[in-house]
This record gives sequence, structure tokens and C-alpha cells, in this order.
Amino acid sequence: MKTIHRIFIACFALSCVESIIFAGILENVMEGNAYIIDLTYPLNGKNAHWPVGAYEPFKYEVIASLKKDKVFSGKYSTPEHLGTHIDAPNHFEPNQPSVDQIPFEQLVGPAVVMNILEKVNNDPDYTLSVADILTWEKNNGVIPHGAIVLLYTGWGKRWNNNEKYKNMDNCSRMHFPGYSKESALFLINERTIKGIGIDTLSGDRGMCSDFQVHHIINGAGKYILENIANLDKLPPKGATLILAPIKIEGGSGGQCRIWALLPE
Repeated sequence: MKTIHRIFIACFALSCVESIIFAGILENVMEGNAYIIDLTYPLNGKNAHWPVGAYEPFKYEVIASLKKDKVFSGKYSTPEHLGTHIDAPNHFEPNQPSVDQIPFEQLVGPAVVMNILEKVNNDPDYTLSVADILTWEKNNGVIPHGAIVLLYTGWGKRWNNNEKYKNMDNCSRMHFPGYSKESALFLINERTIKGIGIDTLSGDRGMCSDFQVHHIINGAGKYILENIANLDKLPPKGATLILAPIKIEGGSGGQCRIWALLPE
């Protein structure tokens, strides 16, 4: 009982410290003493979308204009998984929370940014390994409690070229980097993360067919952020993320505004 009591006190103290730190960051933002990086791409008809099944491009249509109607308004249609977006836990696994059920405290956390740019330059199908994670920890310390792990691959430089971003070969297989099954299992089983993210179309590499990373992450009740912008502007650690996904009742995910907050 004494051990359980100590663990409870330690967890409570850690929660209080996190709350104080986050409150301090928000105060800095309101006072203009923080650096804010938007990690979200604007939505438009040129956004890359999943090229399989019934996925369609983003569409926007003006339905009222200031000149004609004295008010400007439009309507849009989009798949949930297009642009900078979040994969809710129910995306690949049953009996998991939908996007509207993810609590706010899971949508805020310290950002851990792992850079595999050089390895991707040599191999577009490269996947993050456990060794990569351990190397990051050797240089930066153990991944903090409640972290949101982001994988910087450099793929964002292709964002404005749909074909290069999908990087599809003659057999209709896409080639872009992602997380490995082993790295996903390590982050779930050995670290207390809130979710993962990447600057490509998918947390799994492009040529995968079984989406093992999605099943592992979603099966643990965690989310995946995809098509993240501006990861090259973040340090390996020190940023705080705020995620604001669209609240679709029962949805499997949706467009997500992502901000990174850094002290000036």
C-alpha cells in the first residue's frame, strides 16, 4: 500500500508541475513573449489526398457573396483524412474513442521531434527504428511523460507537388517514410506518449499494406497526426503542442489545427 501511495503522490505532483508549466506558457503567449509556429497546411483543392478508394479532393464553393448577398459564405466537402489531420483511435480499431471523444488533456503536450531526414534522403521507404529513438534519448533525455512524438522526414518539401508527395511507382505503390512496427510498439509499451505525428500522408510508410503502425497506435487508444507542416522549424524538444481537431460526432478523424508554442 505504501508503494501505491508513493506512486499516486508522484503522479499527482507530476500532473501539478505540468499544469503550472502549461499555464506559464499560455501566459507568455497572451503577453506576446512566446514564439508560435503553425504546423497546419491551408485546405484547398490542391491538397494531396489518399489515392485509393472513395477519397476525393477538398472542394470549396461560394454560396453567398458580398456584392450580391451582402454577406460572404461558402460550403466545403472533404474526406476526414485530408490535409493536416488527426486519425482518431477508432480509425483502425473497434471500441476506441472517435475524434469528438478525445479529451482536451490528450490534445496538449510536449513535442518530441525526431529527425530522420538524412536517412530518408538515402531511402524514401525508411522507417523510424527503436535505435533511432534510443539515439534521440541519448542526446536529449528520455521521452517525457505525455509527449506527442513527431517524425520529421523532410517530406514536406514535396507538399506542393501532389505526384512527388505520393511518390507512386508504376505498380501503384507509394513510396514515403514512416514509423516501423517496432518503434510504434516501443513508444506504446515503453513510453507514456499521447500520440504520434509525421509530415507524410500516413504514419505507416507508403508501400505498406497492413497498416501495422495504425493498428498499434489506435489499438492503444492513441491518435496519429498526418501531413504536419513546418516540422523543420521545431527543435528536438522544448515545444508545447496544442491540437484543435474538428469535432465530428462519431468521426474517425478530421482536419486538425496544430500550434507549437516555444518560449522566446
